[in-house]
Amino acid sequence: MYTVDPFAPKHGGAISRFLSAALATAVFRCWPLLLFYTAWATAISVINHAGIAKLSFQPTLLTVFGTVLGFIVSYRTTASFERYNEGRRLWSQIILGSRTLARTIWFHVPEMHPVPAGQTMSEEERRARVLIEKKTVINLIEAFGVAVKHYLRGEEGVYYVDLYHLVKHLPAYALPAGLPSLVDVNSMDNASTRSPHRRRGDSIVTPSLVSGVENGGSRSPVSPTFPQGLPPPATAGIGRKVSLQLPPSHRDNVRTRHAEKTNKGDIIAETDEKGEKYHLLDLFPLSLLVGFLTKRGKEVKGKKAARIRAKLRSRVVTHNLPLEISLYLSSYIAALQDRGVVPPPTATNLLNALTTLVDALTGLERILTTPIPFSYRVHLWSVALVYNFFLPLQIYPTLGLLTIPATFVASFIFFGFLVAGEEIENPFGYDKNDLNLDHFTHNIIRNELLAITALPAPHVENWAFSQYNDQIFSKEDRATPNEWIHRGLGPIQTALATI
Repeated sequence: MYTVDPFAPKHGGAISRFLSAALATAVFRCWPLLLFYTAWATAISVINHAGIAKLSFQPTLLTVFGTVLGFIVSYRTTASFERYNEGRRLWSQIILGSRTLARTIWFHVPEMHPVPAGQTMSEEERRARVLIEKKTVINLIEAFGVAVKHYLRGEEGVYYVDLYHLVKHLPAYALPAGLPSLVDVNSMDNASTRSPHRRRGDSIVTPSLVSGVENGGSRSPVSPTFPQGLPPPATAGIGRKVSLQLPPSHRDNVRTRHAEKTNKGDIIAETDEKGEKYHLLDLFPLSLLVGFLTKRGKEVKGKKAARIRAKLRSRVVTHNLPLEISLYLSSYIAALQDRGVVPPPTATNLLNALTTLVDALTGLERILTTPIPFSYRVHLWSVALVYNFFLPLQIYPTLGLLTIPATFVASFIFFGFLVAGEEIENPFGYDKNDLNLDHFTHNIIRNELLAITALPAPHVENWAFSQYNDQIFSKEDRATPNEWIHRGLGPIQTALATI
C-alpha cells in the first residue's frame, strides 16, 4: 500500500529530496522566460558595451510601470491564495462531514431492524443485514471523498484503483455535468459524431455491446435488451471492449462500473509515486507533443500522458459522481426514517452531515468554475512581458554589465509570482504545490473509517465499568467502579466534592 502522508518520513537521498524541492519552485515553470530575458539583457549589454549602438533611455517608465505592476501582481497572488485556502477549508469540511456521518451511522443506528412484511428472518440474519448495510454506506462515504478528488481533476468515470470497488454496484443516474468536461470528444474520433446513440453531450455510446464471461481470454457475446425509450448502457466505449457477467434482471439497469474489468489499462491507476513516473516528455517544450501523440494512438510515457489517457477512457453515463453518491446516502437515511429505527434527532444529524458534504462539493465546484477573468490575465501577462522587455534598456546606463543578472532577478520575481499564482489558482491537480488530495482521501478519510468499523460499536458498560478504570475521581484513590458501587453513593458524592 502506497504512502501519501506528507508528514511521513521522507525516503530517498539528499539529491532526490533536493530535486523534488526544485521541481516545486517557480523556476521549473518559468525558466523559458528567464532564459529569454537573460539572453535579451545579454544582447543589450554587449551591444552597448562594445559601442556598436546606444540602446538605452531614461528610466521614467521603470518607476511608473513598476509601481502599477507591483500592485497587480500582489492582487493576483492574493486572489490565487484565497482560492487555495478556500479549497483547503472545503476539504476540511468534507473530512468533518465524513467523520460525523460515519460515527453517527456506526454508533447510533440500532443493530436490529424490523423484519419487512412477508419475510421471516432469524435474529442473526437481521444483525448481519444491518452490518452489511452500515458498512456499505460507510464505504460510500469514503467513495464520496475519492470521487470528489477525481471529479475536481477532470477525471470522469469510475475506473480508478481507489474508487471502482466502492461504487461498481450502484445503478446509474443520468446527472448532468457539474463541471465543464476536460475531454474534447470531437477531436478523438470522427466516428463518434456519426454514432446514433448519444447522451449528455460528450458521452458517446456505440451501438454494439460486447459482454460475457472472461474464461481463458475468450468472451461469449450477449445481446441484452433495454427498456423502451432508454439508451443502451455505456458499457462499450469507443475503441474499448468490456467483459461482464450479469443476471438478466440487472441488464436493464446497468452501468459501466458493473463490469469487472480485466483488460490491461481498463482499471486506471492513480498518478502517484507508484504509478507513472516523470518522463522527459513532461518537461517543456517536449510536453507540447504529448497531446498530439496521444490523439494519434501513441503510447506515451510520463505523468501528463497518463492523465490524458485517464480522461479519454472515462466516457460514462454519470458526470457528477459525487452528487450521485450523495443521493444513495440520502436514500439510506430515508430508509432508516421509513423503518422508524432512528429517532428524529439522529436522522437530523445524519441529514446535516450529508448536507455538509454536498455543501463542500458545491463550494469546490464554485472555485473551479470561477477562474480569474481571461482579459485580466492576458493584460497582466502583457504588462509583465513589456516591462521586462524594456527593463535592460533603462537600467544599463546605471548598472552596466550588471544589467544581465539584474534582469534575471527581476524577471524571476515577477514571473515567479505569476506562475505560482496560476499554479495554486486550481489547487486540486497534480502540481507539486497543489493540495495533497490523496492524503485527505487515503490517510485521513479511508483510514479513519476503517478504524471506526474495525470493532463493533462499544457499549458504555464495557469501558466505563472496566477494572482498569481505577482512577475515576483522583490519582491517589485507586478504586475500581465495582468498589465504588460497594462503598455507596455518599463516598462517591464526597469524592466529587473534593478538590
